[in-house]
Amino acid sequence: MDTLIQAQGLTLRYGRKTAIDDVSFSVPKGRVVGLLGHNGAGKTSLMKALVGLLPCTGNLTVLGMAPMADRVRLLEELSYIPDVAILPRWARVEQLITLMSGLHPRFSAERARTLLKRTSVKPTDKVKTLSKGMVAQVHLALMAAVDARLMILDEPTLGLDVLSRKAFYEMLIDEWCDGERSVLVSTHQVEEIETLLSDVLMLNEGKLVLSISLEEVDRRFVALSHDPAQADAIAAAHPLLRYRVQGGTAALFDGPPPEHVQALGQRVRPSLVDLFVALTRAPEMNRTQG
Repeated sequence: MDTLIQAQGLTLRYGRKTAIDDVSFSVPKGRVVGLLGHNGAGKTSLMKALVGLLPCTGNLTVLGMAPMADRVRLLEELSYIPDVAILPRWARVEQLITLMSGLHPRFSAERARTLLKRTSVKPTDKVKTLSKGMVAQVHLALMAAVDARLMILDEPTLGLDVLSRKAFYEMLIDEWCDGERSVLVSTHQVEEIETLLSDVLMLNEGKLVLSISLEEVDRRFVALSHDPAQADAIAAAHPLLRYRVQGGTAALFDGPPPEHVQALGQRVRPSLVDLFVALTRAPEMNRTQG
């Protein structure tokens, strides 16, 4: 199966509030997809729909299955770490491995122990004695030891320091991603994981404003670094965003600007943060940041 997630016209409501509004996208195998959005944009609701925790309208298949109807079978081939993931504080790490061995038919205790050797966590450690970063690594080791094809991570490194976040993502990329499996991860630490991503989905108030590969980002979006004296001429070309860069000012365009505008500046690579700001901020906020 080459397409692991297929969503068409996906809509999810809480009473009168629309959390996900007519969203369509697909996730092929072998991809690391970043799900970006402000708080309340619908990221967690979307992830819960993907794992069958929330009902939605539209057409949705995950690993060829309907998440609500086939949830038990789906969770045998999917790993999920929610944003409020909690491990029992009283348990020792080895007890968690034993528990998972009895709960999940595709869990490998040997694999979990091998992954934990990458960390400073010992099998005899109790969860309550571990730091937040260590708990996150234990949780990832348990999930990565499941023979799954898709992993869904909702803010997995929230509240962790930079070293713990780095260790988490290194384990994820080195030990789980193999060119066949895919990861969908939501995060606010966009700068830290941008180099790990192959694709990005951007949500804004429940709507999908961008679904694109990182390769296509470089082809489609153009950022020009320019002298402040050229600001008026650049603004006349209606960029998506004008913003500060080191040593000057830049403008971001969807597609190449006219040749006479390109001649006014030097092309630079737009970051995902700049692109996210451009596509999700209010129009009246689209001005040069001081």
